[in-house]
Amino acid sequence: MKRIPILLLIMTCFIFQPLMAKKYTINKAKIEWIGKKIGGKHNGYVQLKEGFIETSKQQIHKGTFTINMNTITCEDLTNESLNKKLVDHLKSDDFFSVAKHPTAEIKILQAEKFEEGKAQITAMATIKGISKPITFISHKEEDGYSAHIKIDRSQFDVRYGSNSFFDNLGNKAIDDIFIINVHIVTE
Repeated sequence: MKRIPILLLIMTCFIFQPLMAKKYTINKAKIEWIGKKIGGKHNGYVQLKEGFIETSKQQIHKGTFTINMNTITCEDLTNESLNKKLVDHLKSDDFFSVAKHPTAEIKILQAEKFEEGKAQITAMATIKGISKPITFISHKEEDGYSAHIKIDRSQFDVRYGSNSFFDNLGNKAIDDIFIINVHIVTE
């Protein structure tokens, strides 16, 4: 008779294991973008509009991060006029079409367990209304998680200055791969 309650307890743990996951609303995030071109690069930040992450047993199970593309900034140009010109251009249809697509999104689809503080994440990125899978490594930190994400902008119809779409750009070519460095705080 003692085995039945123990068996029920074990079964209950397996059935309700997903309920033991921790869900964090992300209120603090630092999202840096880096775009390279021949002879230089630009960098800046965008702000998180909203996000959450769900974890249990050293693994991320779910997560969605919505980025407010209207908040894009440039940090490397100190000349106010040039800075505004670049930011306005990034918001234009040449790049991210922010008026039509004010948000971008990264939605976690699958994640490995963290080993030595690292885990591979497969996610769906949506930029300009186009969704494509991406893969990156997430690092577990004391206060949350970080990632260095490489995104091929040509897959999201961001064509300006791309050798994938235009010939003879010479030194005016802009790399198709841009980088997003993300740090989210889970409190």
